[in-house]
Amino acid sequence: MPNRLATKLTPQGERILRSGHPWLFDGAVAAVKGEGQAGDLAIIFDRKRDKFIGVGLYDPDVPIRIRVLHQGESVKIDEAFFAARIQDARKLRLPLLKKNTNGYRLVHGENDRLPGLVVDVYAGVAVVKLYSPVWFPYLDMLLPHIQRAAKAESVVLRLARVVKARPGLTDGTVLVGTLADPEVVFKEHNVEFLADVVSGHKTGFFLDHRHNRKRVGELAQAQDVLDVFSYAGGFSVHALHGGAYRVVSLDISGPALEVARRNVALNFGEDPRHETIEGDAFKELERLARQGEEFGIVVVDPPSFAKREREVPGALDAYRRINTLAVPLVKPGGLLLACSCSARVSAADFFATVEKVMKRSGRGYTLLEQTFHDVDHPIGFAEGAYLKSVYYRVD
Repeated sequence: MPNRLATKLTPQGERILRSGHPWLFDGAVAAVKGEGQAGDLAIIFDRKRDKFIGVGLYDPDVPIRIRVLHQGESVKIDEAFFAARIQDARKLRLPLLKKNTNGYRLVHGENDRLPGLVVDVYAGVAVVKLYSPVWFPYLDMLLPHIQRAAKAESVVLRLARVVKARPGLTDGTVLVGTLADPEVVFKEHNVEFLADVVSGHKTGFFLDHRHNRKRVGELAQAQDVLDVFSYAGGFSVHALHGGAYRVVSLDISGPALEVARRNVALNFGEDPRHETIEGDAFKELERLARQGEEFGIVVVDPPSFAKREREVPGALDAYRRINTLAVPLVKPGGLLLACSCSARVSAADFFATVEKVMKRSGRGYTLLEQTFHDVDHPIGFAEGAYLKSVYYRVD
């Protein structure tokens, strides 16, 4: 069982804790009684009065020394505590589950007050992803409650790259039930997708753009659609479902495009409306422009361009360049959807960058909408906000 470590913070650390931030870095920790190991409970006391002010999961081996579970009045960290957190998370998702959708995020880590723990659900299969080893000691306690909240017959364990496997707990291990096929078919707003829950990226699929995919589908009737950085074809499938005349999925990854073709076939069979282009997005957009191609909807949804703070200027330049290439491909009266999933890039900076692209394009335009996270990806602290998208009508 995890040990309990009496902990005191620096003055700045106490301010961070009381602000509700879920991370306490090593520099914020003044003293810990005992050496401790990953998953031990850091019981945090006020510097002056020795009064309880918070508790978190301790890890001596990483800069994020304590992942905060609770701050304020004294609380007991036990199975009932975790069960209540999981149930709170489930209640937030109930409206989504009424919309013919059974692929969703049940637990969104820090933002659901369970830092470093993510649970995605795909049609009766729950995928538990650990972003920190602090959760290993609590897995047996959590699993029945995750399974119940997700109504899951099977539970699969996934590990972030920074989390080392343990005996019997490796990436892709089936923790509960059986898994006849690692690829699970799930439903999202009346269309179906495949999620490789054992070895697919993240937990098997990117669920966060669900609301934007649905919106593109609603706007795609009788349109030609270009899905840039299409990956598994999420936007492409919804566009076809919405009645698009033609959809082009563009991605540098051949295996990703194969998954996109399979997702299209899952819903529409061998559909001649769907085309794929394998290549570098920057070069391919230039080529399409030279060929005089135009689309009623262009979706630009790149992977994160900034993993670290020092990469932010380069990321903003990449957003400028890729959207500058995309605008000429939007036919008059068409739509541009520009997206960013770079947490390091603020929404204000991203939106300002795309706005400058629109102004410099020399075309008239109308800002239609800015969107952020879907309901199953709530935001509980500033660094938890990463997804931002903007819709423009282009004259």
